[in-house]
Amino acid sequence: MTSHERPPANIAKPTLSVVPGTPSAQRTAPMRAVVTGASSGIGAATVRALRAGGWEVYAVARRAHRLAELCADTGAHAVVGDVTDQASVDALVREVTAEGDIHAVVNNAGGAFGVDPVAGAQIADWEKMYNTNVLGSLRVTRGFLPSLRAGGQGSVLFLTSTAAYAAYEGGAGYCGAKAAQQSMARSLRLEEAQHNVRVLEVAPGMVHTEEFSLNRLGGDSAAASKVYAGVVNPLTAADIATVIAFALNAPHHVNLDQIVVRPLAQAANHKVIRN
Repeated sequence: MTSHERPPANIAKPTLSVVPGTPSAQRTAPMRAVVTGASSGIGAATVRALRAGGWEVYAVARRAHRLAELCADTGAHAVVGDVTDQASVDALVREVTAEGDIHAVVNNAGGAFGVDPVAGAQIADWEKMYNTNVLGSLRVTRGFLPSLRAGGQGSVLFLTSTAAYAAYEGGAGYCGAKAAQQSMARSLRLEEAQHNVRVLEVAPGMVHTEEFSLNRLGGDSAAASKVYAGVVNPLTAADIATVIAFALNAPHHVNLDQIVVRPLAQAANHKVIRN
């Protein structure tokens, strides 16, 4: 962990009110959440959504300049760190829990890299996908579990993908990583119910963000644009963030185990309506 920026002193921490989609009004202090992969896309949108609902949020990512801009806008705490590095995650956990127990962890950091068939698979791409999506979620979740249990209203949310449900050509690495992440969520739910820790999964379909397809296709912007060509209203990062906030803000005894979110134009992974 290389830096931890505080929100400006003039940004008050909001108290919670009786509003659907915001945390329980029975609390007199803000709920505290950690969001990984917060420098762009769904992660950044989730930080904004939770802050708007009254949460105190620790936004975690590797890109300090992006975090600084996000946290200046929202009043979140910027924590520069890498979920693929155990020492970095250990530092994150120490820093955040030193200020009190945490109530939610959003495992958003991840992504897809490459579209090669299995015969031509690049081991480095697969290692990156498993290290971020699966092992990154494991490191962060394992690190915060004691605090989540102690806080009395702990929630762990995994951002998986509809890729976990159906294989497709060129997707073996990403589909496998997301399926493994989903399996971890299911096992964790069985293990942590006795500790009053909720485990939730949000599995998006086609979401048009600025970086997902661009990263997957090696920075080829033309190829990335074709992924969404002709699709009317693909999901946005804000759409998914709204769902995440809704799930976390539900009364704690309500566990939304698994939420699949697709745009209307995507009837299934293999059927997308294009104009």
